[in-house]
Amino acid sequence: MKLLPDTIHPIKKYLIREGFPDQAEAVVILGSGLGGFTEAIGNQVAVPYAQIPGFPETTVQGHSGELISGTVKGKQIIAFSGRFHHYEGHAFSRTVLPVHLAASFLSKKIIISNAAGAINTRFNVGDLMVIEDLIRPFHTLSVMPAQPYRYNLYPVADRVRSIATGIGLEIQRGTYIYVKGPNYESKAEIRAFRVLGADVVGMSTAAELMEAARIGLPAAAISLVTNMAAGVQKGKLDHSEVKEAAESRKSDFTRLVTELILKL
Repeated sequence: MKLLPDTIHPIKKYLIREGFPDQAEAVVILGSGLGGFTEAIGNQVAVPYAQIPGFPETTVQGHSGELISGTVKGKQIIAFSGRFHHYEGHAFSRTVLPVHLAASFLSKKIIISNAAGAINTRFNVGDLMVIEDLIRPFHTLSVMPAQPYRYNLYPVADRVRSIATGIGLEIQRGTYIYVKGPNYESKAEIRAFRVLGADVVGMSTAAELMEAARIGLPAAAISLVTNMAAGVQKGKLDHSEVKEAAESRKSDFTRLVTELILKL
């Protein structure tokens, strides 16, 4: 695994002093409205981001801003209840801190989640979708430094779908297009994104997936469709939809992530 930033080692030492283990089976990043998964974590040790030296803070509604250590079905995990977005003013190199921390705790996998808007008209609010590919348009092409590496999400997407089927859960699979945000996209942009082949649109996740690929950390990403993108259906887009959609699939999301921790 490639070298991690020097700033990661002091963070790990601090967390161990606070009661974190020195290794974790998996790291989970919980996106907007998906913090309910933390209820499934036993033996919790929770540390607010604001108390962790060198840690950025999250300012987005639906992100509690805590780092949680604990167990799920006997497996030691670390969960980020809230993430750091580029649009909040964080450099891309800072938004991938969860990936670097996962590597420092010798995690075998990282599971990334997000709230996303549906571009694919066959999708519905409340759908869960495993990301099988990424699009980074225009100014976002430099999400990460230009270094020679490849990412291939298709084998992981196949495995996620298989695991979901095994617990009787039907999920979508598709392409995630990254946009900077924080504003919602225009109708014209959504039409263009559909032509490009995007199924959902969101303001996170791409950098984390690419950095995980660069350092050789297995990664899976799940999008929860919390709204239909601009122009897909009538009505004004509202952040409150995120909470409502997340609540409707809270149980299924928890079941899926639990199985991914155990079997991915």
